[in-house]
Amino acid sequence: MEMLSKKKTGKKERPVKVLQFGEGNFLRAFVDYMIDIANEQGKFDGDIVLVKPIEFGNLDRFHEQESQYTVQLRGIVDGEPKKISRIVTSVTDVVDAYGEYEKYADYAKLDSLRFIVSNTTEAGIVYDETDRIELNPPKTYPGKLTKFLYERYTHFSGDLDKGLIMLPVELIDDNGIHLKECVKKFATLWKLEDAFTKWLDDACVFTSTLVDRIVTGYPRDEADELCAEFGYQDNLIVTGEPFALWVIESAKDISSEFPLPDAGLPVIFTDNQKPYKQRKVRILNGAHTSFVLASYLCGNDIVLESMKDELILNFMKATIFDEVIPTLTLPKDELTEFAEAVITRFNNPYVKHALLAISLNSVSKWKARCMPSFLGYIENNKRLPEHLTFSLAALMAFYTGSEIRDKALIGHRGDEEYNIMDDAAVLEFFAENSTKEAKEYAHEVLSNTNFWGQDLSLLDGVEAAIVSYIEDIRALGMRKALEKNFK
Repeated sequence: MEMLSKKKTGKKERPVKVLQFGEGNFLRAFVDYMIDIANEQGKFDGDIVLVKPIEFGNLDRFHEQESQYTVQLRGIVDGEPKKISRIVTSVTDVVDAYGEYEKYADYAKLDSLRFIVSNTTEAGIVYDETDRIELNPPKTYPGKLTKFLYERYTHFSGDLDKGLIMLPVELIDDNGIHLKECVKKFATLWKLEDAFTKWLDDACVFTSTLVDRIVTGYPRDEADELCAEFGYQDNLIVTGEPFALWVIESAKDISSEFPLPDAGLPVIFTDNQKPYKQRKVRILNGAHTSFVLASYLCGNDIVLESMKDELILNFMKATIFDEVIPTLTLPKDELTEFAEAVITRFNNPYVKHALLAISLNSVSKWKARCMPSFLGYIENNKRLPEHLTFSLAALMAFYTGSEIRDKALIGHRGDEEYNIMDDAAVLEFFAENSTKEAKEYAHEVLSNTNFWGQDLSLLDGVEAAIVSYIEDIRALGMRKALEKNFK
């Protein structure tokens, strides 16, 4: 079967506008996919060069098919399961920052370059004072970027029109702010001239972004079948869900230079991404955290099973629409639309999302994702949110066990063991307290300020409600306890 190539795709070569640190599945199915659509519609007219920013691994698969690849999005569209396939041609080349340093560094001198995209994982945006500008390249991503920007600044003699726009998508809060802080620290560490720091402020833009799409990656079990269906060999296929959202926060308006919304793409430019981050964390992530532990103890193993379980589905909907959305600040119709999209995503038949995988570190997740809605509801309504309160009791039921084995607390679902994964101190706490009688157990958990940052047992009525729910779960089992309290 013929390998996918530029000749086969009929790729149109365009000016290189984007240098992308990271060649992984997410960026290729999200950023590069969107830019490909914008190119096709005549809105962007720019190519991408991918940089391998780490020492290990190789780019052989990219070279073999000239960086052309297929994205297949799979999910529920207009109420029906659907697969959407696109050959992405927006990537023109790849470069190894270590093995091809000179080629990589020469892109700093490229007149057409305007954007830097990065996804170097949450640990990638770090300042390391042992990093050195003499290294080719420096070892950290911010170090690499500082040297790259400095070489561009030097080559173009500080021309303010030759600054770059940074679009980091690493999953940390205020990713662009942190990236710029690191770059400025390296500029100081390396004693680069003050004029360069001024050029960073005046000519460059460091955006902070929020991204949202589930990307499931290379479909190893289906690759041969898909290639036969496509009619060509593609060793870089990447699969994901149809839903996508890219929120870009910038102090300067870059929408005219990066007009992806004009191509009908789900990109939002804003001067404050926090309401969108709040919406995602509290509705999408908060829904997961609020129902998965109860669902697992009801006998379900994946999110899709949970959505087919009417008891769990109704519990989740009531949590989102009655208790979470009323505490948020964006317009209600926007929040409702997002919540409906979340439910559709949870019903994706092509994604097998394990509940135990989501259960990792549930104590800190409940604090970050559910507790703000829990407290906000109490403040607004002067009463407890029943479903969020039950979700906390379900967490305590899930975290019940007395044996720690191989860094996991061992829980039991009927005759079946399961691993409870969290920080060692958290697991030790539950191993010591979770088998106590309900009243004492509830008090120990609720009053643990290390967990919640405050003493939740002081909130009116919370402890009594939790005790009642725990007693029901222990006496009846999770499913019958849910039926008793919510059906």
